[in-house]
Amino acid sequence: MSIIEPKIDELLEETDNDRFLLCSLAAKRAHDINDMMRGQRNRAIQLQTAVEIARAADKKPLSIAFNEISRGDVSYDENSIDVTQH
Repeated sequence: MSIIEPKIDELLEETDNDRFLLCSLAAKRAHDINDMMRGQRNRAIQLQTAVEIARAADKKPLSIAFNEISRGDVSYDENSIDVTQH
């Protein structure tokens, strides 16, 4: 599987063309998203059917993170590797 959207060039522009920084930023954000999804999933199981939950979880956390990075919704602090949301 390859990344189709967003384009890798767009993602690299957001991280000063540093592919290692992009990888770290995306991984940290995807981890945060995954934690949020797990917490929401536990609550959603009580409120929704399995079919409704499956429809809501069709995107992977890493895909969501890459989209957020390309839109500029997520960036990084140059003095540390902390992820910041806008």
